[in-house]
Amino acid sequence: MNHIKYSTKKTSDIQECHLADLPKDIIQTIDSINYDLITLSDFSGAITFVSDSVERVLGYTTKELLGKSIYRYMMQDDKKYIQDNFDKNALANQKFYLHIRHNSGKFIIFETNAIIINKDSNKTQILSVSKDISDKKQAEEMIIRSEKMSIAGQLAAGIAHEIRNPLTSLRGFIQLLQAGLENKQEYYKIMMDEIEKINTITSELLFISKPMTDEKTDEKVSEMLNDVIILLSTHASLFKIELQLQIREDMHIHCDRSQLKQVFINLIKNAIEEMSDGGIIQTIVERQNNCCVISIIDQGPGIPKHLIHKLKEPFFTTKKNGTGLGLMISNQIIENHHGYLEIKSEKNIGSTFSIYIPLN
Repeated sequence: MNHIKYSTKKTSDIQECHLADLPKDIIQTIDSINYDLITLSDFSGAITFVSDSVERVLGYTTKELLGKSIYRYMMQDDKKYIQDNFDKNALANQKFYLHIRHNSGKFIIFETNAIIINKDSNKTQILSVSKDISDKKQAEEMIIRSEKMSIAGQLAAGIAHEIRNPLTSLRGFIQLLQAGLENKQEYYKIMMDEIEKINTITSELLFISKPMTDEKTDEKVSEMLNDVIILLSTHASLFKIELQLQIREDMHIHCDRSQLKQVFINLIKNAIEEMSDGGIIQTIVERQNNCCVISIIDQGPGIPKHLIHKLKEPFFTTKKNGTGLGLMISNQIIENHHGYLEIKSEKNIGSTFSIYIPLN
């Protein structure tokens, strides 16, 4: 693109701006990014320029958008995150993943690089260069779905055993009741507890097979982790491992329950499979500054320091039969929640995988 036109807030007052007029580092940023959409806006969000490609990408004309607030087309969670986290004093490029509403009503996912231009003048603006990554996200969701089904298959034997035990108990109690047993109320309570156990396990199994969503709500961390530990307890016992949960401070976080529970399953299951000699896996929940931190601490052999940075890469695995996708998927989910994954390890002592999720 050799020539850009942008407007001030009055859409009738169009001024011309050549790319050559922009600072050299800005031009290099635009040239280095494979973009579908370019916008200029002020700090309030008012759009002062939008590239003609907006009609192809989002179905709007440039005339429809000039002077409007960019926030009115953005998913509410993304709007709040931008308002809370965009650094108005930053000189460097800032990257965000945004859901922007198409004229048809559906949301398109963009990878957006934003940079402040003309910072020291009265014409300070935000230049946003965006790439439609919806197809990439759909491909990722297919990989995630495949990994979920793989996990379900690996847990199947333990889950079948976990369901068979309460079913056997229920069958015995029903036979006793048929025989005319007295004090029935006490047995009714035990039977209801066993039924509830089956319901919890099957609910957790069903969640694994569900497609990925993007529906964030306020969720209690302890409840999500308790569900996951119930699901994995039998799998852990096969390896002679005890799962411990320590809630130092219980918190609610704004998240997609299904996605984060998959992260917990991936990390705890990985820890179980690394501990061939048994032991204890601790899951600790605590607050650090303005983050909820969930740490999963194992007693495995540890990870060589020169391999730690590779663990989040696709198809890299230290396990003989691993896919190398679990940690990559977990890391993507955590980043989609504006958090990050920290990995620490000591040889012959164990590893700690800490999930940081912002509380705001």
